[in-house]
Amino acid sequence: MISVQQLTRQFGDGPDAVLAVDHLSFEVPPGEVYGLLGPNGAGKTTTLRMVLGLLTPTSGDVEILGYRVSEHADEVKRQIGLVSASAGLYQWLTPREILEFFAGGYGLDPEQVQHQVERLADLMDLRRFLDRRSATLSTGQKQRVNLARALVHDPPVVLLDEPTRGLDVVGSQVVFDFVNTLRSEGKAIVVCTHQLDEAERLCDRFGLLFRGRLRYEGTLQDLREQTQRATIVEMFLDLLRSPQPVEVSA
Repeated sequence: MISVQQLTRQFGDGPDAVLAVDHLSFEVPPGEVYGLLGPNGAGKTTTLRMVLGLLTPTSGDVEILGYRVSEHADEVKRQIGLVSASAGLYQWLTPREILEFFAGGYGLDPEQVQHQVERLADLMDLRRFLDRRSATLSTGQKQRVNLARALVHDPPVVLLDEPTRGLDVVGSQVVFDFVNTLRSEGKAIVVCTHQLDEAERLCDRFGLLFRGRLRYEGTLQDLREQTQRATIVEMFLDLLRSPQPVEVSA
């Protein structure tokens, strides 16, 4: 379970202060894919950094499986797997070596490490390049390794930040299959993206974030009823045209 409670982050003070995230609240139960959606600058990545304990909120808190990030930041990190389009690989290591390194960092014993490497090699179809240097891998292959790395400690919560950025149709499908696998395993998943058409395929519920505030929340059908719009793209276009803040509907 992910519980985000009135999360707020302001950068700076005085008239030049920027309110990047404004009293954001949402929950994600096990087995659900929650799409935290918005254009660039909406506050998505800032929110993820606060969930991970990498950025201290101005106010509010996050709870992961009963652990508050304000009190148990290290334990929260152990419960989370992060997939980010901006994450790189150690170019001179093989995927096997990368997975072994991160598994050891999470405290897995040697037997557990080998079990996880073998399991993820099959799950993410890494066998063909498991022992090749990462510098020689294609973009799609590197993303498979990134996905596997996020699961090496079998976390109950997975955060995906722009997971399909830079991927072609085949690479994007790998991410879709990955998310479906996580859902079937009962993990709580947050997907942050501005690829709204892809989000409609991936997510069970949505939170539409605009200028740091949650404007709409619910299933796609809920959002259609709230906005009288057929697609999330149309919903955001309305928000962009709106001169006044729109209160969250849920």
